[in-house]
Amino acid sequence: MLKIGVLGAGHLGKIHLRMAKASKELKLVGFYDPNPEVSEKVKNEHKYNSFETPQALIEASDIVAIVTPTLSHFELAQQAISFKKHVFIEKPIATTVDEAKKIELLAAKNGVIGQVGHVERFNPAFESVMESLTSPRFIEAHRLSEFNPRGTDVSVVLDLMIHDLDIVLSLINSPVRRIDASGVAVISETPDICNARIEFENGSVANFTASRISLKKMRKTRFFQKNAYIAVDYLTKKVEVVKIKEFTDTTDDMALLLTNAEGIKKQLYFENPNIEESNAIQKELEHFAFCIQNNKSPRVSLQDGIKALDLAYQIIEKMKQ
Repeated sequence: MLKIGVLGAGHLGKIHLRMAKASKELKLVGFYDPNPEVSEKVKNEHKYNSFETPQALIEASDIVAIVTPTLSHFELAQQAISFKKHVFIEKPIATTVDEAKKIELLAAKNGVIGQVGHVERFNPAFESVMESLTSPRFIEAHRLSEFNPRGTDVSVVLDLMIHDLDIVLSLINSPVRRIDASGVAVISETPDICNARIEFENGSVANFTASRISLKKMRKTRFFQKNAYIAVDYLTKKVEVVKIKEFTDTTDDMALLLTNAEGIKKQLYFENPNIEESNAIQKELEHFAFCIQNNKSPRVSLQDGIKALDLAYQIIEKMKQ
């Protein structure tokens, strides 16, 4: 059983602590937080072991989960990797693409594995349709949240949209051809709402909308591909799957029959994939442990984190233009 230590005991850090503690695949050694008040409160309320320094926690762990503000990711990752510890880094992987690439090089040099916390890849709704998403040609992603000061030190692209950028990049294996983007800062000093359109070399198109000044939450993506429509609601953990087949003499009684403008008949089938109940954060941590034990590349590698961050900054630059 691998020992895991958590750097950072804020809102997300406490979730990581709780999931690591509940896991049967990991042994939680404790946490470090630079704020003495936060550290004391978390220690007393949850009975987790608190470390005095990051180094002390790193030395006691096999896996170091970095769940701190993005500005500190690079320094803490460097420190953990230098001790030859495997690193789980919350998204975004680092403040800059250059820092992210240095983390990847250092991990390779020291023979350790890294994973980035793009948690939606482990959302049970998305997992239930992953194998069906073979060749999406048009994607529409909406990620809306109510305003919360936490995370507003960075653009909404890095705060929210980056989740959907990672999802799309994991599905479309093609270089980006064109980016159009616009955004507005309403409450924060950085953009709070952004819309981006990305065209890929293979002809696929993805539209992204992210907002942190909405009256209600939404985390939904619609995927359109040849003979299929798939919608994933990451918030409610529900999916809609509609598949289209050619009309035959053996038409299924449960299928919906349509005729297009050319007179060609099609059959529409509604599928209900099995969505297993699971916690995505616990699942991604246990997946990481499995990859370390079996020397496999994680589902969300450091390279994946770099790609998502790089695309996010390209969108930010387009907004400035």
